[in-house]
Amino acid sequence: MTVHLNLEHILALLAGIGILIKPKLLSYIVAGYLIFIGVVGIFGIRFS
Repeated sequence: MTVHLNLEHILALLAGIGILIKPKLLSYIVAGYLIFIGVVGIFGIRFS
């Protein structure tokens, strides 16, 4: 059996668990995600 893990899936899983444990983390997680997506878009970083 082969398992392929993408960075987005791992980040989404960790963010979901963090929000379930401590709902106040939602704003920090969303802000971090938006900053991450912005940096990736500006520098054209590709994850494969």
